[in-house]
Amino acid sequence: MAGIDETLTFHPLRIAVLTISDTRTEGTDTSGALLASRLQDAGHELAAKAIVPDEVEAIRSQVRSWADDDGVDLIISTGGTGFTPRDVTPEAVKPLFRREMDGFSVVFHHASLGTVGVSTLQSRAFAGQIDDTFIFCLPGSTGACRDGWDHVLSLELDSRYRPCSLAGQIPRLRQVCA
Repeated sequence: MAGIDETLTFHPLRIAVLTISDTRTEGTDTSGALLASRLQDAGHELAAKAIVPDEVEAIRSQVRSWADDDGVDLIISTGGTGFTPRDVTPEAVKPLFRREMDGFSVVFHHASLGTVGVSTLQSRAFAGQIDDTFIFCLPGSTGACRDGWDHVLSLELDSRYRPCSLAGQIPRLRQVCA
C-alpha cells in the first residue's frame, strides 16, 4: 500500500525555491513563501530562495547555479508556466534537462483538477533532472503551489514514502534510501 512508513528514518532534503515574476517582491511573494514554509514544516531545509524576472537568461542562470551547487539537492520554482507572453519558464529550463519527468505534470494536473477544474489546462507545470538535481516547476498562484506541495511533492520528497521516494535518487542519499 502506498504511503508514509513511520518505521523508516526521515532524511531531510536541501531545497531551493525560485520565484519567477516581474512584479513580486520578497514582501508580496506569497507563493514562494508558502513553498518555503511548507518544506520547512515538513522537516526539509530551505537551501536558498530567490526571485528573478520572467526572462530566459535570468531564470536559466539561477537554476544552473543551484543545479551546480552541492548544497542544493532539489529546486522548486513557482511562476512563468502559463500562456501569457512573459511566461517563459519551460523555454528557459527544459533545455537544461538531462531527463524530463513526464509523470509529474500528469499527477499535478490531476491534483489541480480537484481545486480549479479544467482551468488546470492553462498550466504548463513540469519537472525534470538537470545533471543529478531535480527541478519541479509550478504555476505562480499560491493555490497551485499549495496543490503541488500538499498533494504531490510532500509525499514524493519524503524519504519514508513507499513503495519508493524520489529522495532515494538524490546522490547523497542513494545508499541510505535504497
